[in-house]
Amino acid sequence: MKKVRKAVIPAAGLGTRVLPATKVMPKEMLPIVDKPAIQYIVEEAAASGIEGILIITNRGKGLLEDHFDRAPELERRLSGDPNKAAVLEQVVGISKLANIFYVRQKETKGLGHAIRCAKEFVGDEPFAVLYGDDVILGEDPACGQLIRAYEQFGNGVVGVKEVSREAIRKYSSLKVEHIQDNYFRCTDMVEKPQPGQEFSLYSILGRCVLPPEIFDILDNTPPGAGGEIQLTDAMATLARRDGMTAVDFTGTRYDMGNKLGIMQASVEVALRHPEIGEDFRAYLKELCKTL
Repeated sequence: MKKVRKAVIPAAGLGTRVLPATKVMPKEMLPIVDKPAIQYIVEEAAASGIEGILIITNRGKGLLEDHFDRAPELERRLSGDPNKAAVLEQVVGISKLANIFYVRQKETKGLGHAIRCAKEFVGDEPFAVLYGDDVILGEDPACGQLIRAYEQFGNGVVGVKEVSREAIRKYSSLKVEHIQDNYFRCTDMVEKPQPGQEFSLYSILGRCVLPPEIFDILDNTPPGAGGEIQLTDAMATLARRDGMTAVDFTGTRYDMGNKLGIMQASVEVALRHPEIGEDFRAYLKELCKTL
């Protein structure tokens, strides 16, 4: 069995749910305290043993590439100030997280179409997918949890959580059978189910590990929900044919394509931040007294 060494991060969405902030700024660059959302995702992949990352972008997302590149002028200025040594180390470290490549999705035709753009990068290897909207924070990287499941069971893996019956309409619904611990066997799924179409309240939330055979399936997957090529539809074919493993991963997931999710991420990360956490907690306590 080949090792999972590569990851794909689809980040070509327009961020329409958080306009006007994303009119110019890619939503993946929206900050969570002092780091953009995309950096948390790349750090998770790197901490999971991923060596090469392909980020799927589109027009107007050059800031993503700039963020993970070196910044000689900034580095020179920081290097001249002994009090900025720690900041300089952080800035330089961003460019060393992983080998990062980019490709543009020239037409916005859905997540499945975006993943299809990674075929040449992936080749004949299994690969992880980390959705650009989803930041998942925890002691054990979610991507790593899925990779371990792939190594144990040998088939495609999806990261799942149980959601409300109202929320399932926005996501996907999976047909699952419990195997052990937080592992389930998945044999079918449906994207954005209508009332009565749900298999369960387990939904894919932002992470999966896929075999290279998914590209042949995507080539034969017609447009689905929203008239787009849905990755879920291709994975449903894979699940019905070969079965997949669903992992109820540990960690807190934040939807960075959603205004509430952005605020939740900012507040909760700020409360744990080593520099501002204590002061921010005190501020919130005082603020709550006046509301």
